[in-house]
Amino acid sequence: MDLENKEELVVEETVESAEVSETVEAAAEEEKPRKRGRGKKQKIETTEEKPQSEWIERVVQISRVTKVVKGGKKLSFRAIVIVGNRKGQVGVGCAKASEVIIAIQKAIADGRKNLITVPIFKTTIPHPITGRSGAGSVMLRPASQGTGIIAGGAVRLVLELAGIENILAKSLGSKAPLNAANATLEALKALTPFNEVAKKRGLTMAELLN
Repeated sequence: MDLENKEELVVEETVESAEVSETVEAAAEEEKPRKRGRGKKQKIETTEEKPQSEWIERVVQISRVTKVVKGGKKLSFRAIVIVGNRKGQVGVGCAKASEVIIAIQKAIADGRKNLITVPIFKTTIPHPITGRSGAGSVMLRPASQGTGIIAGGAVRLVLELAGIENILAKSLGSKAPLNAANATLEALKALTPFNEVAKKRGLTMAELLN
Protein backbone atom coordinates (compact mmCIF):
# COMPACT_ATOMS: atom_id res chain seq x y z
CA MET A 1 0.00 0.00 0.00
CA ASP A 2 2.81 2.35 0.73
CA LEU A 3 4.33 1.85 -2.67
CA GLU A 4 1.01 2.51 -4.39
CA ASN A 5 0.54 5.72 -2.40
CA LYS A 6 4.02 6.88 -3.32
CA GLU A 7 3.35 6.22 -7.00
CA GLU A 8 0.10 8.20 -6.82
CA LEU A 9 1.89 11.12 -5.13
CA VAL A 10 4.58 11.13 -7.81
CA VAL A 11 1.96 11.18 -10.58
CA GLU A 12 0.06 14.02 -8.91
CA GLU A 13 3.25 16.07 -8.47
CA THR A 14 4.22 15.62 -12.12
CA VAL A 15 0.72 16.68 -13.23
CA GLU A 16 0.85 19.79 -11.02
CA SER A 17 4.35 20.76 -12.28
CA ALA A 18 3.15 20.39 -15.89
CA GLU A 19 0.19 22.69 -15.17
CA VAL A 20 2.48 25.27 -13.54
CA SER A 21 4.86 25.22 -16.52
CA GLU A 22 1.93 25.75 -18.90
CA THR A 23 0.70 28.77 -16.94
CA VAL A 24 4.23 30.24 -16.87
CA GLU A 25 4.58 29.85 -20.64
CA ALA A 26 1.16 31.45 -21.22
CA ALA A 27 2.09 34.43 -19.02
CA ALA A 28 5.39 34.83 -20.88
CA GLU A 29 3.57 34.87 -24.23
CA GLU A 30 1.19 37.55 -22.93
CA GLU A 31 4.11 39.72 -21.77
CA LYS A 32 5.97 39.51 -25.10
CA PRO A 33 3.67 41.86 -27.07
CA ARG A 34 3.68 44.29 -24.15
CA LYS A 35 7.48 44.43 -24.19
CA ARG A 36 7.45 44.85 -27.95
CA GLY A 37 4.99 47.70 -27.66
CA ARG A 38 7.12 49.41 -25.05
CA GLY A 39 10.18 49.10 -27.27
CA LYS A 40 8.31 50.69 -30.20
CA LYS A 41 7.22 53.62 -28.04
CA GLN A 42 10.78 54.20 -26.93
CA LYS A 43 11.98 54.18 -30.54
CA ILE A 44 9.31 56.70 -31.54
CA GLU A 45 10.32 59.02 -28.70
CA THR A 46 14.02 58.85 -29.57
CA THR A 47 13.41 59.61 -33.28
CA GLU A 48 11.97 63.09 -32.60
CA GLU A 49 13.62 65.80 -34.73
CA LYS A 50 15.60 68.50 -32.97
CA PRO A 51 14.64 72.12 -33.69
CA GLN A 52 17.02 73.83 -36.09
CA SER A 53 19.00 76.84 -34.95
CA GLU A 54 17.85 80.27 -36.18
CA TRP A 55 21.43 81.51 -36.55
CA ILE A 56 23.02 81.50 -39.99
CA GLU A 57 26.80 81.56 -40.57
CA ARG A 58 28.50 82.67 -43.78
CA VAL A 59 32.25 82.37 -44.39
CA VAL A 60 33.56 85.52 -46.10
CA GLN A 61 37.24 84.69 -46.47
CA ILE A 62 39.82 82.08 -45.45
CA SER A 63 43.39 83.27 -45.88
CA ARG A 64 46.74 81.65 -45.14
CA VAL A 65 48.87 83.53 -42.62
CA THR A 66 52.61 83.09 -42.11
CA LYS A 67 54.33 84.09 -38.90
CA VAL A 68 58.13 84.24 -38.80
CA VAL A 69 59.51 82.86 -35.53
CA LYS A 70 62.97 81.97 -34.28
CA GLY A 71 62.74 78.40 -35.56
CA GLY A 72 61.39 79.33 -38.98
CA LYS A 73 57.92 80.07 -40.40
CA LYS A 74 54.69 79.11 -38.62
CA LEU A 75 51.70 78.64 -40.94
CA SER A 76 48.10 79.20 -39.83
CA PHE A 77 44.69 80.11 -41.28
CA ARG A 78 42.52 83.17 -40.69
CA ALA A 79 38.74 82.92 -41.10
CA ILE A 80 36.23 85.77 -41.38
CA VAL A 81 32.63 84.72 -40.63
CA ILE A 82 29.37 86.69 -40.49
CA VAL A 83 26.66 85.46 -38.09
CA GLY A 84 23.04 86.61 -38.14
CA ASN A 85 19.42 85.53 -37.68
CA ARG A 86 17.80 87.78 -40.36
CA LYS A 87 15.69 89.32 -37.59
CA GLY A 88 17.78 92.38 -36.78
CA GLN A 89 20.84 90.78 -35.18
CA VAL A 90 24.21 90.38 -36.92
CA GLY A 91 27.88 90.10 -35.98
CA VAL A 92 31.30 89.74 -37.61
CA GLY A 93 33.92 87.30 -36.27
CA CYS A 94 37.59 86.82 -37.11
CA ALA A 95 39.92 84.13 -35.73
CA LYS A 96 43.12 82.23 -36.50
CA ALA A 97 44.06 78.57 -36.01
CA SER A 98 46.38 75.93 -37.39
CA GLU A 99 43.42 74.18 -39.09
CA VAL A 100 40.65 75.63 -41.23
CA ILE A 101 37.74 74.01 -39.34
CA ILE A 102 39.01 75.20 -35.96
CA ALA A 103 39.52 78.73 -37.34
CA ILE A 104 35.92 78.81 -38.63
CA GLN A 105 34.53 77.54 -35.30
CA LYS A 106 36.48 80.18 -33.39
CA ALA A 107 35.33 82.89 -35.80
CA ILE A 108 31.68 81.85 -35.35
CA ALA A 109 32.08 82.07 -31.56
CA ASP A 110 33.70 85.49 -31.93
CA GLY A 111 30.88 86.69 -34.18
CA ARG A 112 28.23 85.66 -31.66
CA LYS A 113 30.06 87.62 -28.96
CA ASN A 114 29.98 90.79 -31.10
CA LEU A 115 26.30 90.76 -32.09
CA ILE A 116 24.49 94.07 -32.58
CA THR A 117 20.79 94.91 -32.94
CA VAL A 118 19.83 96.75 -36.14
CA PRO A 119 16.79 99.10 -36.09
CA ILE A 120 14.95 98.05 -39.26
CA PHE A 121 12.16 100.32 -40.56
CA LYS A 122 9.85 98.72 -43.15
CA THR A 123 12.49 96.34 -44.57
CA THR A 124 15.10 99.12 -44.84
CA ILE A 125 17.11 101.46 -42.60
CA PRO A 126 15.69 104.63 -41.02
CA HIS A 127 18.14 107.16 -42.51
CA PRO A 128 21.35 107.45 -44.60
CA ILE A 129 24.61 106.82 -42.79
CA THR A 130 28.30 106.13 -43.42
CA GLY A 131 30.48 103.76 -41.40
CA ARG A 132 34.27 103.55 -41.23
CA SER A 133 36.72 100.88 -40.10
CA GLY A 134 40.44 101.25 -40.74
CA ALA A 135 40.93 102.37 -44.32
CA GLY A 136 37.49 101.12 -45.36
CA SER A 137 34.31 103.18 -45.58
CA VAL A 138 30.76 102.09 -46.46
CA MET A 139 27.84 104.37 -47.36
CA LEU A 140 24.28 103.12 -46.73
CA ARG A 141 21.07 104.67 -48.07
CA PRO A 142 17.41 103.66 -47.54
CA ALA A 143 15.57 102.22 -50.54
CA SER A 144 11.92 101.80 -51.52
CA GLN A 145 10.02 98.51 -51.52
CA GLY A 146 11.17 96.14 -54.27
CA THR A 147 14.64 97.61 -54.71
CA GLY A 148 16.48 94.72 -53.06
CA ILE A 149 20.01 94.80 -51.67
CA ILE A 150 22.24 96.81 -53.99
CA ALA A 151 25.66 95.83 -52.62
CA GLY A 152 28.38 93.27 -53.09
CA GLY A 153 30.92 91.18 -51.26
CA ALA A 154 31.06 91.26 -47.47
CA VAL A 155 28.73 94.30 -47.31
CA ARG A 156 25.93 92.33 -48.97
CA LEU A 157 26.34 89.36 -46.61
CA VAL A 158 26.16 91.60 -43.52
CA LEU A 159 22.99 93.31 -44.77
CA GLU A 160 21.31 90.02 -45.76
CA LEU A 161 21.97 88.31 -42.42
CA ALA A 162 20.79 91.44 -40.57
CA GLY A 163 17.37 91.02 -42.22
CA ILE A 164 17.40 94.17 -44.41
CA GLU A 165 15.60 93.59 -47.72
CA ASN A 166 15.83 96.96 -49.49
CA ILE A 167 18.95 99.15 -49.29
CA LEU A 168 21.56 100.95 -51.38
CA ALA A 169 25.21 100.52 -50.36
CA LYS A 170 28.55 101.59 -51.76
CA SER A 171 31.99 100.58 -50.49
CA LEU A 172 34.53 103.42 -50.39
CA GLY A 173 38.23 103.25 -49.62
CA SER A 174 39.72 99.84 -48.80
CA LYS A 175 38.13 96.81 -50.48
CA ALA A 176 39.42 94.31 -47.89
CA PRO A 177 36.55 92.00 -46.74
CA LEU A 178 37.26 92.49 -43.03
CA ASN A 179 37.38 96.30 -43.31
CA ALA A 180 34.20 96.35 -45.43
CA ALA A 181 32.31 94.07 -43.03
CA ASN A 182 33.41 96.02 -39.95
CA ALA A 183 32.58 99.36 -41.63
CA THR A 184 29.07 98.08 -42.45
CA LEU A 185 28.67 96.90 -38.87
CA GLU A 186 29.73 100.32 -37.53
CA ALA A 187 27.22 102.04 -39.82
CA LEU A 188 24.37 99.77 -38.69
CA LYS A 189 25.39 100.26 -35.07
CA ALA A 190 25.16 104.05 -35.40
CA LEU A 191 21.58 104.01 -36.77
CA THR A 192 18.98 105.82 -34.65
CA PRO A 193 15.36 104.54 -34.62
CA PHE A 194 12.54 106.98 -35.35
CA ASN A 195 10.96 106.55 -31.92
CA GLU A 196 14.15 107.74 -30.20
CA VAL A 197 14.39 110.79 -32.51
CA ALA A 198 10.74 111.64 -31.86
CA LYS A 199 11.27 111.30 -28.11
CA LYS A 200 14.29 113.66 -28.19
CA ARG A 201 12.38 116.25 -30.22
CA GLY A 202 9.20 115.94 -28.17
CA LEU A 203 7.10 114.83 -31.14
CA THR A 204 4.88 111.87 -31.92
CA MET A 205 5.75 109.31 -34.59
CA ALA A 206 3.01 110.66 -36.91
CA GLU A 207 4.30 114.23 -36.59
CA LEU A 208 7.88 113.13 -37.19
CA LEU A 209 7.06 111.11 -40.31
CA ASN A 210 4.89 113.87 -41.74
